[in-house]
Amino acid sequence: MESSVKTGVTVVLLVPAVVLVTAGIFYLYGVILRMLRKTTVRNKVVLITDSASALGNECAKLFHKGGAQLILCGKSWEKLEDLAEQLANESDPTLTFPPKLVELDFSDTESLPDMVSDVLDCYGCLDVLIFNSSMKVKAPAHTLSLEIDRLVMDTNYFGPVTLAKGVLPSMISRRSGHILLVNSIQGKLTVPFRTTYAASKHAVQAFFDCLRAEVQEYGISVSTISHTFITTAPSSIQSTTSTSSNSNTSKSILSDLSRQQHHGVSAAEMAGELLRTLSSKNNEIIMANFLSRAAIYARSFCPNFFFSVISAGVRNAGDME
Repeated sequence: MESSVKTGVTVVLLVPAVVLVTAGIFYLYGVILRMLRKTTVRNKVVLITDSASALGNECAKLFHKGGAQLILCGKSWEKLEDLAEQLANESDPTLTFPPKLVELDFSDTESLPDMVSDVLDCYGCLDVLIFNSSMKVKAPAHTLSLEIDRLVMDTNYFGPVTLAKGVLPSMISRRSGHILLVNSIQGKLTVPFRTTYAASKHAVQAFFDCLRAEVQEYGISVSTISHTFITTAPSSIQSTTSTSSNSNTSKSILSDLSRQQHHGVSAAEMAGELLRTLSSKNNEIIMANFLSRAAIYARSFCPNFFFSVISAGVRNAGDME
């Protein structure tokens, strides 16, 4: 009887001890991970496209504080200078590096070869390449001109591909590097009235998925992060001919997939995820709510059902007109 009582007391004392030890181990593991993340970009040469955007700005501040040697790219030289001045004013110059600035416009494809040379001339190499630029277009397909289609494809596909191909020989020769593509979830599924935008996002997603396997043997990592929406969106083109159609669509069955403000992530959250991905080297991250994730699986495993739902939403929008 006494032995059973002692056993019971031992178990009662042992369980909390095990719980405390386990919690302590996980806590220390978390602390170590956070410390490692702080050194992830230290002394690394990091290029950020569209640095003056909301996400680019957050990434620049986070990586600059982490000791990265930044190359800030964007269309507006004035905005890049303002960002560089802001970073200098908010940091300790003894612990950080002054960023380099490169004027970059993906829609100007003829200037891209010279721009690649300018990028490599900054530090002689590149450790991390973050693709953040994007151009949106939302309109019925028949209302969009081929000029708009080409502009979106240049910005969202041909521009990033040209830059990646330009810096890859340097990364391959050094047998190191990390390329991160910030992509829309519409690189994995589509909704109506985004034909050109979704096509560009599917194309760039496929390119970097293929590239990942090709460059793995050289020690180069390729990561894609697909999101539903960043709270302050990049530059966009809206077709004036689609206002009434898109307004009605927002009231249809498609609204949960197209209503961005409820499903978005903040620029700060995305920047933090990029830093974690640089540390973990995960191949793919999807930052989306349950409905968007379910739509991806439905598109893959129940395509007929998925397309029926999407088509029904468009028909409902037409009935409201």
